[in-house]
Amino acid sequence: MQRVRIRYTKRGRLRFTSHRDIGRAMERALRRAQVPVALSSGFNPHPRISYSGAAPTGAASEAEYLEIALAAPVSPYELRSALDSALPPGLDVVDAVTAGPGSLAERLQASHWQLRLPGVSPSAAAAAVESFLAAPRVEVQRVTKKGLRTFDSRAAVVRLAASADVGADPGDTDCAILDLVVRHAEPAVRPDDVLAGLREIAGLRTSVAPLVRRLAQGPLDLQAGTVGDPLVPDRDTSTPPG
Repeated sequence: MQRVRIRYTKRGRLRFTSHRDIGRAMERALRRAQVPVALSSGFNPHPRISYSGAAPTGAASEAEYLEIALAAPVSPYELRSALDSALPPGLDVVDAVTAGPGSLAERLQASHWQLRLPGVSPSAAAAAVESFLAAPRVEVQRVTKKGLRTFDSRAAVVRLAASADVGADPGDTDCAILDLVVRHAEPAVRPDDVLAGLREIAGLRTSVAPLVRRLAQGPLDLQAGTVGDPLVPDRDTSTPPG
């Protein structure tokens, strides 16, 4: 049975779409594109699709991943093109490869995020980042399925830096960009947890909701603090690049 791993985006207004609704949209698009998805066995068969490392609702992402099992061989390039045409704008398929050995989920070790903070000056953001990184531990609270949990938001942060928004209006000096690399851990540390940590340790607050975008997720180079492409081990050099 052929398995194909797909990278897709979540952009624009679709960042507010729940993971469950994205799953429904993906299944409908696979049917419209006539992709021969394999079905599970049992009384109530369902498409064999697995998702890994989905971004939280409200966060945009350039690096969402899923894996599908096929009942008949399909060129990954043709599948990518057909599925992308069947999806709404904002859910865009940018890469597809035939899966090789190993687990895709195990390769998703870290995420690279960009956080745009309107109403926050770059100097204030830089001072807060310095305090956060200097702290041995920054505890925050979040409501989970198991109730209210307290955990360390500092331990999973591999890289955190503040800068000015180069795309902002020249007269708008109060807009900072945070560049964040966070290790996938249990419990998961999300960008809003890091913002809660910055608020806790340095009083950093935004006047409006921050714009959060995942740039990459994949294998972590701990020494360089960078996140790689998880599909590299699977990539077929004959497949046109994304």
